[in-house]
Amino acid sequence: MIIYLKLFLEFFHIGLFSFGGGYATLPFLYHIADVQKWYTTKQLSDMIAISSITPGPIGVNVATFAGFTTAGITGAFIATMAVILPSFIIVIIISKLLEQFKHNKYIRSVIYTLKPAGCGLLAAVGVDMFINCINLLGMLLLVTLFIMSMTEKRDPLVYLGVSAIVGLIAGFFNLTG
Repeated sequence: MIIYLKLFLEFFHIGLFSFGGGYATLPFLYHIADVQKWYTTKQLSDMIAISSITPGPIGVNVATFAGFTTAGITGAFIATMAVILPSFIIVIIISKLLEQFKHNKYIRSVIYTLKPAGCGLLAAVGVDMFINCINLLGMLLLVTLFIMSMTEKRDPLVYLGVSAIVGLIAGFFNLTG
C-alpha cells in the first residue's frame, strides 16, 4: 500500500513541475531511478524508446511503464493518473483565469523564463543518455540515419522504422552490449 502512495507522490511531483512536454519529465524520472531504485537507467532508456514509438504523450507513456515496472497494473494506473492530474487541475484553473491575465507582464515573464530552463533540463538528460547508453551499433545507426536524413528527404517514419527494425534485430541477437 505504501508503494502506491510513493508512486502517486513521485509522479504527481513530476506532473506538477515538468514544463515543456514529455521529455521534460526525464530529469525527474532519472532522479527516481537513482533514489527509489524502482527501475534502472537502462530500463528507463528502454521505456523512453518504447514510449517514443507508441501513441500518446511520452511523459504519460513513460509514467505508465514505470508504474507497471514498479507495482504492476495498479502501479501503472496510479502513476499515469498522478502524472496527468496536476495538468488537469492547472488547465481547469487557467481556463477560468486566462482572459484576466493574458497580457500580464509577470505571467509573460514566467513563461519566457521557463522555456530555456526546460531546454536546459532536456539537454542535460540528452547528454546523460548519450554518455550512459552509447554503443557501437547505436552510434553507427545514428550517424548513418543522420547522413541519410540530410541527403535524402524522406518521411521521418521511414527512419523511425529503420531504427526500430535494427533495434529489434540487435535485441534479438543481443548485439547492444
